[in-house]
Amino acid sequence: MTATDDERDRDAQIDRWLVGRARDGDPAAYEELIRRHRDRIYRIALRITGDAADADDVTQEVVIQLWTALAGFAGTSAFTTWLYRVVVNRSLDHRRRHRPQVEPRESDLAPVAGPERSVVAGEAVRAGLAAIARLPETQRVPLVLCQIEGLSYAQAAAITKTSEATVRGRLARARATLLAEMRSWT
Repeated sequence: MTATDDERDRDAQIDRWLVGRARDGDPAAYEELIRRHRDRIYRIALRITGDAADADDVTQEVVIQLWTALAGFAGTSAFTTWLYRVVVNRSLDHRRRHRPQVEPRESDLAPVAGPERSVVAGEAVRAGLAAIARLPETQRVPLVLCQIEGLSYAQAAAITKTSEATVRGRLARARATLLAEMRSWT
């Protein structure tokens, strides 16, 4: 289900209010801000790091970092744009510091009905996640942000501090690479 412009505007207003309260030292506002965005923080971290444990670590790092980093949030962009930039940077830093996990674990896969379908679907998902994890970060980040998280090119460009054309180009290369690697699964 896609959020309407009114819903996005309302969410952005709520985020601005919560950020203001959290900056004033209100821990309940900070907790609500984290609750609203924790799942997406984790999903982005998981797709960039390629490992559930690393994604948990990144999520924890981001949650801890945000409490002090909110003071540096200028409010010139949407809070989510700033937050996702923090998540992407933390995820890439974490991935560089640790050996990347290329093969996803069984626990990272969503269950699928039927034993045969489960096996085939699980293998296809595992191959897809591994292919995403092997992409260069310049392609993996736009793919995660636009294709998986559903952000616009403009939002991804703001997060990656590149142009929309660069995001589109990198996304096209990522899709082509994935298509070539996954061709045997079609």
